[in-house]
Amino acid sequence: MPKKSTKQYVCQSCGAVFPKWQGKCDACEEWNTIVEESSTGDGFSNFNPKRSKGNIIEFVPLSGAEEHLNRMSTGIKELDRVSGGGLVSGSVILVGGDPGIGKSTLLLQACAQIANKYANKDVFYISGEEAIDQVRLRAKRLGLDKSPVKLASSTEIKDIVTTLDKANASVVVIDSIQTMYLDEVEATPGSVSQVRACSYELIKLAKKKGFTLFLVGHVTKQGSLAGPRVLEHMVDTVLYFEGERGHHFRILRAVKNRYGATDEIGVFEMQDQGLVEVDNPSALFLAERQGNISGSCVFAGIEGSRPLLVEIQALVSPTSYASPKRAVVGWDANRLSMVLAVLEARCGVNLSSQDIYLNIAGGLKITEPAADLAVAMAVMSSLNNKPLPADMVIFGEIGLSGEIRAVSQPSLRLKEAQKLGFNSSITPPTHTKEKKTKVDMNIYETGNVQRLINWFN
Repeated sequence: MPKKSTKQYVCQSCGAVFPKWQGKCDACEEWNTIVEESSTGDGFSNFNPKRSKGNIIEFVPLSGAEEHLNRMSTGIKELDRVSGGGLVSGSVILVGGDPGIGKSTLLLQACAQIANKYANKDVFYISGEEAIDQVRLRAKRLGLDKSPVKLASSTEIKDIVTTLDKANASVVVIDSIQTMYLDEVEATPGSVSQVRACSYELIKLAKKKGFTLFLVGHVTKQGSLAGPRVLEHMVDTVLYFEGERGHHFRILRAVKNRYGATDEIGVFEMQDQGLVEVDNPSALFLAERQGNISGSCVFAGIEGSRPLLVEIQALVSPTSYASPKRAVVGWDANRLSMVLAVLEARCGVNLSSQDIYLNIAGGLKITEPAADLAVAMAVMSSLNNKPLPADMVIFGEIGLSGEIRAVSQPSLRLKEAQKLGFNSSITPPTHTKEKKTKVDMNIYETGNVQRLINWFN
């Protein structure tokens, strides 16, 4: 008996399902994103356990021989770093980012490198957004037009699956998943139902044939991947391509990786010949830094397994409004409010009549709490118009009682700073159980913010 088709209303932003139409989605609070879609049931209402019996599954112990992962290098070291050391056969990688950030450029460069390096591996690039001539123009501009990459333009999932099933592909790029269409699903391309169904067909084929599948995904205005969240659970790796339009740096960040570490980053620089790898991002982020300027502070951070030195800039000026302004670029605004509250409540610093502007130079986004102390020192430096030493790096987490808490991997941060010529640092106190960091630089350990504030008086 055929399943009865019903109507349901699905949010195209988060995938939430509602029994009737409404203007605002209660799940993601987006307006005008709920669209009517047809449904053939929830998949469980027609299930009858007496109709058929399943097979008994076999359980095995936790101990046993591990399967060796054969990784394939992309020829791009930063991409290999973020993916965990190379591409794994049968893995599915979801790449998201803002429009025009360089997702297609990066994947086209990776396809060309793989096709040139491995003559026995077929690399397929399938574009649903651009025509073949448009992709060829980009390849010619990047100097990749001689690479043996197999190019096609299609949006029909059935045609793509049939073609790939008969081919011997090693790497397949789908650009983008929001443009793909499956005619069994009564919804427009890019809808939640289409994205979910098309992704399932492609992922199932990739696992069956053993090729590496790249899915390019759009992002919403909040910066998250568009479509159902279940898509991120279906894939093996989720990569975000970040960067500001006004800066030439691009950050490739892993937020999920079943075959490697998460929170790993790769740094690229956008140039005329495409995306160029940055081997030493700390030196590049500090290249335009000027010494003896108040409000400037160098923070020694950790991104994944990589130490990274960036400049934190703060500007404090008297406000002309009833409520002072707080503007933040590259850091959490709520975190800044907490640090300023500690400075006022615990250290007696009057900031209620000051506008405060904070910027992470180079367009990098910092998320770790270890930047609290560097932000506080940059704000105090600008407030007192007293520059910090140009050869000093600072890191540490600030608690609500004004204490400075320890952070992870201090030795790695200090070694990177010493390599770049820094001679002094302000760090949290080292506990007796921790090993003392052996670096040739002056280390000032302090456990309270008040002691550092006295340095400006």
